[in-house]
Amino acid sequence: MLAERARKGLLTVGVFAALLWAIHLVNVLTGARLIGWLGIDPREVSGLDGVLFAPLLHAGVGHLLSNTLPLLVLGFLTFLEGTRRFAIAVAASWLGSGIGVWIFGGGLTIGASGVVFGLFAYLMVRGFYNRSLRQILLALVVFLMYGSILWGILPSAGSNVSWQAHLFGAVGGVLAALILKQRPAPGGTDRRRQSKAR
Repeated sequence: MLAERARKGLLTVGVFAALLWAIHLVNVLTGARLIGWLGIDPREVSGLDGVLFAPLLHAGVGHLLSNTLPLLVLGFLTFLEGTRRFAIAVAASWLGSGIGVWIFGGGLTIGASGVVFGLFAYLMVRGFYNRSLRQILLALVVFLMYGSILWGILPSAGSNVSWQAHLFGAVGGVLAALILKQRPAPGGTDRRRQSKAR
């Protein structure tokens, strides 16, 4: 079962990464027009479509490279829980980041870093919601690998990096973990208490 999920997860995140690179190539060939058309333009009705499309666009190879590897790693680890949980975590991160940027952003915004921050936050907190030692240990490993990105949720003077995308993507990831919180089997705890009482 886990091996099958791992295979599907590798395929899914691999296809997504390939799609990002293909879209980047199209953007380059069209003179970067896609950025102007499909980026998030904060507080402009015409920029609302960017909530859906901006994570697919990147300003250059360096920008895309900086998002590709963490997307592959964090996306794969999230997918190991199953397709549904992966889809909800990605959707919450994607929409949380996009809506947050549209409301609070300071300029035209593109890139998948909000999704990266969302998946990172999801993997960080889900173990505590689920009270799962295995997930908490995995969160520690992920933190050691990518914990430094947390500085990206803070405003930085003179930077063209959207801290709003990072912050609200992370908020979306935390909300996804809350939505997907595993609940104990009905009556399980009560039965144990009754057994002890006898």
